[in-house]
Amino acid sequence: MGQSIATEGDRRQLLLIEDDEEIRRTFQLLLQGHGYDVRAFSAARQAMAGDHRHFDVMVCDYRLPDGDGLTVLRELREAGWEGRAILMTGFPNAELRAEAQACGFEAVLEKPLRARDLVAVLG
Repeated sequence: MGQSIATEGDRRQLLLIEDDEEIRRTFQLLLQGHGYDVRAFSAARQAMAGDHRHFDVMVCDYRLPDGDGLTVLRELREAGWEGRAILMTGFPNAELRAEAQACGFEAVLEKPLRARDLVAVLG
């Protein structure tokens, strides 16, 4: 049996920050199909310009053209955001994983990222 799709009124709010246009669009469509209302951005400053209180979860690339995912999450936390955070990176290492965990990311996913891995982490 297929998974039921949430109606507009009960869709979870997701902030997606990914500078690669193809990856961003692919994950935006995938996550919308799994019941998320996705706001997608290509850069940190662009994403940080709005009101983030309503987002339930953030999925963010580590390396961005104007910063990095760790800084984005730190700034969100300083602003009072308490949602879940997932970091994606093509440059995984033990130091980055430890720093991401200390910053508040609940998972670090390695690129190239399989869609099912992202969906599984988001649960």
